[in-house]
Formats: sequence, C-alpha cells, structure tokens
Amino acid sequence: MLRPTTFADASASLEESEYVIVGVPFDRTTSFRPGARFGPDSIRQHSWNFESYDLETGVSLSDLAIHDLGNTEEFGSATQMADALREEIRPLYAAGRVPIVLGGDHACSPPSVEAYPDSAPSLGVLYLDAHMDFRSSYLGDPRSHGCSSRRILEKVGARNIVVLGVRSVSEEEIEDNKSIGMSYITAHEIAREGIESAVQRALNMLKTERLYISLDIDAIDPAYAAGTGTPEPFGLTPRDVKHVIGMAAPRLAGLDIMEVSPHYDSGNTSALAARLAREAIVRRAAAVGRP
Repeated sequence: MLRPTTFADASASLEESEYVIVGVPFDRTTSFRPGARFGPDSIRQHSWNFESYDLETGVSLSDLAIHDLGNTEEFGSATQMADALREEIRPLYAAGRVPIVLGGDHACSPPSVEAYPDSAPSLGVLYLDAHMDFRSSYLGDPRSHGCSSRRILEKVGARNIVVLGVRSVSEEEIEDNKSIGMSYITAHEIAREGIESAVQRALNMLKTERLYISLDIDAIDPAYAAGTGTPEPFGLTPRDVKHVIGMAAPRLAGLDIMEVSPHYDSGNTSALAARLAREAIVRRAAAVGRP
C-alpha cells in the first residue's frame, strides 16, 4: 500500500518550519529517458520506509520542524517553470528556511539557486552530476537540463560553483570553460583521491558562508541508481554522496535532488533519494545544534 504523497515526518506548519520540501514535477527538457516528473511523489512515498530516528547523529526527524509544501503546478516550458519556482522558493530563503527541492529534471535547479537573495550571506554551490551541464543552450533551449550549471554560474560566479562526479562532457563545454574557469572534480579523480579528500578540496575552493547542494541522481553510478533519465557508468557511490552532504552540512542553505525517474527500476533510486534528503536534514540539524 502506498503512503500518502507527503514527505515522512513533515508535520510542521509552514510558519513554524525550518526545512521545507518542494516538489517540481517537470521533465520537459529531458533529452534521453523521460519520467523525472514522477520523481517528487515517488521520493515522498519511499520516505516512509525509514525510521524517524537517525542512528549516527542521534537526531529524530520527528523532533524537527519540517513542512511539505507539496508540488508546484505543471508547466509547458522551462522558462515558465523557472519563473514560477523562483517565486516559490524566494520567501523560504527570506524567512531563513532551508528548501529541499525534489525534481524533476535538472532544469529545476537553477531557479532554486537564483531565488537566493543577493543580500543574504554569500552562497556557493556543490553541483553533483555525471555531466557538466555547461552548454549555453541545448536543443534550442538555454533553460535545458544540459545548461543548468552554466545558468547557476551566472548567478553565483565561476569561483562559487564546483562540479563533482562529472564523467561525461562535450568538447564544446570543455573549450567554453577554458575562458570561464568553472572548477570541476571528475568521478575518476574522486576514485583515485578518495571522496573525503576530493570534497575537502572542493570546500576549500568555495570560500562562501553558505552552501547549496544540487544533486543530479545520475552522479551516482547506475549500479546503485538506475532510475534516472541519463544513466552514466563509473559514478559515485551512495556513501560518497553521503560524505558530501555530511561535510557540507554546517554551511547548508538548501538542497535539491533531481532526475529521479522511478519507472526505470523497482524503487531503489527513489528510496536512495529519500534517504539522502533525510540525511541532509539530520546532518544540518546536528551541525547547528537542533534539536
């Protein structure tokens, strides 16, 4: 029996919340396998699989102020989605809340970052993806999921974004980046160097006060996360991503999890995404002393 499509332990009102779940059922820029529009509700359903209490941190999600805002409406274009999502997320940052955005394809990430106020503490972005997503436009759409890191860079600046886990990139993206200078650490470097060293290197590059994590689930090897639109072998492990979240948690301003397409596996990817969302919440709560 499927659970209600609300995130588990999200029992607080919006007014009293510290963490806010937002679903974006949008996948119109998907270029290989569609289905990420079903990701938000599938992740929510699988979130009920886990105990509220977290063994490692001693934090119980049932003690935290979590609210599920539900899904945005469905949109006909990425531009419409981006405009609406910015307006949805902007007041959450303004009120000091931490948005947890569930996609949807990776086109949903830039507006979640663009909503961050210029007057707030400086923001850096850890962008976890198998792909660089650095095209200026893809299939005629500058808001495509193939352009998402580039749109984010236009908000935060080249020094304030690091791509982690990349292992598939076009020659055009590499050439463009020679003059722009966005930092990236490949999945192959991480395999050689070790995840903790690689993440520490990324965090040292990001001098900002706050951090936003954008997680395309295809950053994780399809052996663990096959339910995605563009699976790419030789990826990160779930524990690698857990390390990223744990190390970034003290500075965490927001998180998104994108490109979960639940119809391509038996629920493993949705369960992993739900667990990683919960990991971000408990790790930040433990880091900042709540409860």
